[in-house]
Amino acid sequence: MSNKVLITNSQNTVKIPSGLRILIRRSCNAVLEFEKFEGSAEISVTFVDNARIAELNAQYRNKNMPTDVLSFPMGENGVYDIDEDNGCKILGDIVISMERAMEQAELYGHSLQREVAYLTVHSMLHLLGYDHEASGLEAVRMREKEEAVLVQLGLPRTVSYTSDEV
Repeated sequence: MSNKVLITNSQNTVKIPSGLRILIRRSCNAVLEFEKFEGSAEISVTFVDNARIAELNAQYRNKNMPTDVLSFPMGENGVYDIDEDNGCKILGDIVISMERAMEQAELYGHSLQREVAYLTVHSMLHLLGYDHEASGLEAVRMREKEEAVLVQLGLPRTVSYTSDEV
């Protein structure tokens, strides 16, 4: 059985480069492989604009501003609902602001593809239960895992940065 990555584009601010959907699927699969995830997983990825992600950020995190990515994990402590249709464990939803990803790619001087791959990998780790806001050590471990997965994807980091505003 294979993983299901459902990708929806709900914005028209940024043109989605060809190959980006494949890269997102590869990023999700690479994290699952790296974390030795048992069975197959279902992940939903949605592209939105800054206005929409700001709404979601306000609604779910009480932060009334755009952010780059939001993760909505469905599992708890490694226990997931199963999609009856395909037997996949439902990991949750990743929402990426393509507008913000484009701004950050320009800011950091790398490609939109690399930025989106990073945000996907970061978010996948959240869906698997990692939380960088809990402690400094967890944040460091998450960053190391992100780096290892990006290197596997052939996208090593050129500059070090954090994606979260404090």
